[in-house]
Amino acid sequence: MITTEKLGRTYGDKVALTDLDLRVEPGEILGFLGPNGAGKSTTVKILTGMIRPTSGRAIVAGYDVVEEALEVKRRIGYVPETGALYESLTPVEYLEMVGCLHHLDGGTISARTHEFLELFDLQDVAHQQMSEFSKGMKQKVVISAALLPRPEVIFFDEPLNGLDAGAATIVKEIVRKLAAQGKTILFCSHILEVVERMCTRIVIIDQGKQLTSGTPAEIAAATNTTTLEDAFNKLTGVTDIERVASDFLSALERV
Repeated sequence: MITTEKLGRTYGDKVALTDLDLRVEPGEILGFLGPNGAGKSTTVKILTGMIRPTSGRAIVAGYDVVEEALEVKRRIGYVPETGALYESLTPVEYLEMVGCLHHLDGGTISARTHEFLELFDLQDVAHQQMSEFSKGMKQKVVISAALLPRPEVIFFDEPLNGLDAGAATIVKEIVRKLAAQGKTILFCSHILEVVERMCTRIVIIDQGKQLTSGTPAEIAAATNTTTLEDAFNKLTGVTDIERVASDFLSALERV
């Protein structure tokens, strides 16, 4: 479970997040949406213990993210928007390192590593340095590492970045099955069609503040729109897409 109460974060004079009240239940896939700079990444960094809030409180998997940060990290998986890997390692070496950090036994690490490499069709490069990998191949290893310890709470921040259509389909199905197993999932993506199909509930934030929450249908109805995309654009101030596109093309023609 994820719970926040009046969660806030400032960077000097800049307010990145204000009074966020959030609740994500076990078995739920919460779509966490907002334009660039809305406060999504700040929220995820607080919830994963990467930065401290300047106000409010956050509880993840039953533990306070500030007072019990290590207990939180033992119970979460995190797929960041830009995955950081030790590229001098092979996938097998990297996943073994992650497993050891989570105090898994060697047999468990080996079995789960084999499962992920087979699932993502990485068997042939299992012992190849990741510095030679494509973005999509690296993303598969990042996802495998996040799920290797079978965490209770999982944060997906643009998890489909770089993946081909087949791998993206696999990841989406994995997310659904994890929720069915009772895992708590926070899912951030700019691909609104994916969020609309996958998530059981959605929260939209902008300029560090929560604008609305509910199912896609509830949000569309509340904004007098017919799709999540139209509702998102209306809530975040992008109201005349056609005019913006036309102005952009006109500007190109003048150059």
